[in-house]
Amino acid sequence: MTIDMSQFYQVFFEESAELLGEMERLLLQLDVEAPGKDDLNAIFRTAHSIKGGAGTFGFNEITETTHILESLLDRLRNDQLRLRIEMVDVFLKAVDVIKMQLAGRQSAAEVDAQAVEDICKRLHALAAEEDPAEGAVATGGTAEIHATDFAPQAVAEVSDESGVAGPVDPTPENLYAILTTAAPVTPADASFGFFSEIAPPAPEVAVEAPRRRATDLAPEVVPKQGRRASDRAEVVESSSIRVGVEKVDQLINLVGELVITQAMLAQTASRVDPVLYESLINGLATLERNTRDLQESVMSIRMMPISFVFSRFPRVVRDLAAKLNKQVELKTVGEGTELDKGLIEKIADPLNHLVRNSLDHGVETPDKRIAAGKDPKGTITLRASHQGGNILIEVADDGGGLSRAKILSKARERGLAVSDEMSDQDVWQMIFEPGFSTADVVTDVSGRGVGMDVVRRNIRGMGGSIEISSMLGLGTCISIRLPLTLAILDGMSVSVGKEIFIIPLTYIIESLQPAAIDIRTISGQGRVVQVRGEYLPVVSLYEKFNLKPNVVDMDKGIMVILESDGVKKALFVDELVGQHQVVIKSLETNYRRINGVSGATIMGDGKVALILDAGALIRGLQPDLRVAA
Repeated sequence: MTIDMSQFYQVFFEESAELLGEMERLLLQLDVEAPGKDDLNAIFRTAHSIKGGAGTFGFNEITETTHILESLLDRLRNDQLRLRIEMVDVFLKAVDVIKMQLAGRQSAAEVDAQAVEDICKRLHALAAEEDPAEGAVATGGTAEIHATDFAPQAVAEVSDESGVAGPVDPTPENLYAILTTAAPVTPADASFGFFSEIAPPAPEVAVEAPRRRATDLAPEVVPKQGRRASDRAEVVESSSIRVGVEKVDQLINLVGELVITQAMLAQTASRVDPVLYESLINGLATLERNTRDLQESVMSIRMMPISFVFSRFPRVVRDLAAKLNKQVELKTVGEGTELDKGLIEKIADPLNHLVRNSLDHGVETPDKRIAAGKDPKGTITLRASHQGGNILIEVADDGGGLSRAKILSKARERGLAVSDEMSDQDVWQMIFEPGFSTADVVTDVSGRGVGMDVVRRNIRGMGGSIEISSMLGLGTCISIRLPLTLAILDGMSVSVGKEIFIIPLTYIIESLQPAAIDIRTISGQGRVVQVRGEYLPVVSLYEKFNLKPNVVDMDKGIMVILESDGVKKALFVDELVGQHQVVIKSLETNYRRINGVSGATIMGDGKVALILDAGALIRGLQPDLRVAA
């Protein structure tokens, strides 16, 4: 009887992606002049684990590529070759090729056969070199055998006389052999997940005998100390579990429904006599407390450290800096800061644009930095931190900074309405305009004026905002503020006629009832309200959504002052209802996309309240009036 191994494919792909990411991180931090033994061994183990998993599943093309890579890494860690910078470059390219091969198997993506052939040739050429490091031990008639060579994944590979590995039919007997002949494990190997459960690396031991296949290894040769992989699997499973995202999303949705139901019960109970129904009121208070705790616990499952995004940029900075002939150091701060997995996936592309932009436009070439009295090596800093209910992500560089004069000049060339009296913040915002670029030459890195526009659009789509601060000659810092999650929202509920709307708190500065003398009408621009000497445009919500209000006179209603990207406006509503934490329901999923509305929620009385897209209202986007129907 054979086992259907396809059920384990997804685990293999996920673990392989994590291992390749770890390999890339270790390669980027390697000291070429004096590489650490632990790092070289760890890099070797990642290649060895991927090779074993690929062999188990019959992914021969991945097995062959990783086998060549593993052989070269083995020579390096045994001091048979001296590490050089060009080797690190080839290893990083090999990581890219293996990622491509994995994508080909996982999603039928196109695989560049020529790229695979080229990297294999380069690895073969490096492995064939005779450049022993100082103190290297010459190989003689006896060969060193490491316990890692007997890792169980090798059981799934049988080498024929040509030396090409192939998969073994994974019968129960073979799988039992895999699990029962595993080498001992160490705590340091606990992060290898699926692979280490099957084949954990072990301390190296020398055996005075020719190399043999793992399948020939007698059980008594394996050291007796330590736990078997089958024993260790129970320990791993007790501390973590891999669950599909769709299951977590379903759980979050159900908890959201529970929160809504609890709010409805609480509102119903508010109409009964608290003296007669004291136990009911106390029980509902306990339910509310427990429901909120449950919601926070479930939401934390989707929270991931932003290091999942930051970890990809050392490679980006290294490659692009070399291409631009610049010296750049990347620093990361606050990698452990957590935010929702959905935001993690969406923030990667905007950050990529910003980092590349800082490299190309921000950091100067070494000669220009020396001429300006700076260190020839520039610095780009990625920083993340929590601020209230938001996360703040900053991309800063110590480059030349933004030139106000150059930006204004380019804006005038494009026919944009600008003036010399504009504030610096307003001038910096010009670089987010579609097609705007200060680059003198268009390259494959930048200059087409599309990147920054995409960044702002994507950030706004996540309910966030973006700001720029810059000083000429000192550098630039771009700050992104995002909500921690896209599933719940802290908002202020306001009423207009019979309708209730939710305004995200992140956009609200203050609310006030203006005096009649503070309201003015400007010809061609509409009404404005004076707030501490500053005149702000008024957005009347009942006019935007074609509603019948309870209050028409603005000095009788409420002005909610909103701000986005440095722009302020006053939103006129009937009255404030209260502050709530609401569960967001997607209108686009359940109905369709509506201008001026970012989602909906169910209130305690069971009615639906629309969540306003405050950023769109501030920018003057005309709402879809059909929502009034």
